[in-house]
Amino acid sequence: MPEFQLLIFLVILLALLFDFINGFHDTANAIATSVSTRAIHPQHAIIMAAVLNFLGAMYSTGVAKTIGSDIVKSASHVDEHVLIAALFGSIIWNIITWRFGMPSSSSHALIGGLIGAVLMSSSGMEGLNFYGIGKIILSLILSPLVGMALGCVIMLFLFRFFGRFRPTSINGKFKKMQILTAATMAFSHGSNDAQKAIGIIALALLSGGYIDTMEIPTWVKLACATSMALGTSAGGWRIISTMGTKIFKLESINGFAADLNSSVVIFTATLLHLPVSTTHVVSGSIMGIGSAERVRAVHWGVARSML
Repeated sequence: MPEFQLLIFLVILLALLFDFINGFHDTANAIATSVSTRAIHPQHAIIMAAVLNFLGAMYSTGVAKTIGSDIVKSASHVDEHVLIAALFGSIIWNIITWRFGMPSSSSHALIGGLIGAVLMSSSGMEGLNFYGIGKIILSLILSPLVGMALGCVIMLFLFRFFGRFRPTSINGKFKKMQILTAATMAFSHGSNDAQKAIGIIALALLSGGYIDTMEIPTWVKLACATSMALGTSAGGWRIISTMGTKIFKLESINGFAADLNSSVVIFTATLLHLPVSTTHVVSGSIMGIGSAERVRAVHWGVARSML
């Protein structure tokens, strides 16, 4: 088998491994709030998240095309070595942050890894599309801030309409509604996060001459969707603990608001073909929701760790 075929195979394998790790690393995004408020059993939550992550990953390829075409000027500026280096860097970072229970961004890791690998290649700065990178970085920075602001607004809105009811009765009703919002959160996570590995594989195929345009083959979408679903089914309990309990003590009404807000922000980004960090959007949402109730109740040290 020629060397370039072996390297393409290695890129695909590493991209699928990244997607698998992304699945269990970011499982917390979809289910941390519903698990921490006991709205759904952890194992049931993980199965639901795995299925909906798969369906979300099959939804569109807009984010994948952004990853494949907006970071580098053209596929000719990258080769298999560059993509292997980018994937190795992001995989190692994800494993380190998972080990310490840090809610870091797989999106930041992969995009940073690709930029760093291109910079150290023969293309150097000439190979980077700085306009596209600027747009991506702006979306990565603004999305958690939007999540925080919108989360605060949604929570204040819920307080206005349900504040006069007894907390026990309200939380009982919102606990059931949390299952629906956790499902929408899982779907939106798959629709955005799985696209990143899809984009890397498509870029590898384009630079290797296996495809002529940045049109994603169906088998690539299926492989990445399956890999993320399998990773999600493995769970990510360390980060679930951080997301569900260490930022703000969540009640069912808070969890409902956090999932609803996060899924809206993430799915809007998917429709705009923008890659965002689901981890940071959810964390920002929880902080905004906690601030609406009591600013001092939010553990801002977690935000500093993420930053």
